[in-house]
Amino acid sequence: MVKLVYCIRRKPELSRDEFIRYWAEVHAPIGARIPGLRKLVHSYAVTAAGDSRPADFDGMAELWFDDLKSILEARQSAEWAASTADEANFVDRSRTAYFLSEERQIL
Repeated sequence: MVKLVYCIRRKPELSRDEFIRYWAEVHAPIGARIPGLRKLVHSYAVTAAGDSRPADFDGMAELWFDDLKSILEARQSAEWAASTADEANFVDRSRTAYFLSEERQIL
């Protein structure tokens, strides 16, 4: 399997709670319809007392597919286009990171 990872920042006008609610309740069902998607995980940044380093991103989305061909096919779908269009409602697109990866578990 291969994994697509997006690290995202919320739009400045959204609170953390508004961002999380929109991402989970509105955007997630749109993204979950992408063809060939095997697994979808959202991770939200948390603040830890005593941690002097702020998070670089507000969240991370991980999308698993069987192979690279499946991702490339999914990117041509209407479902992918709908998901991408909806990102404009909550994601600061000028502050995102994107990469395709193969996962290797170390521990």
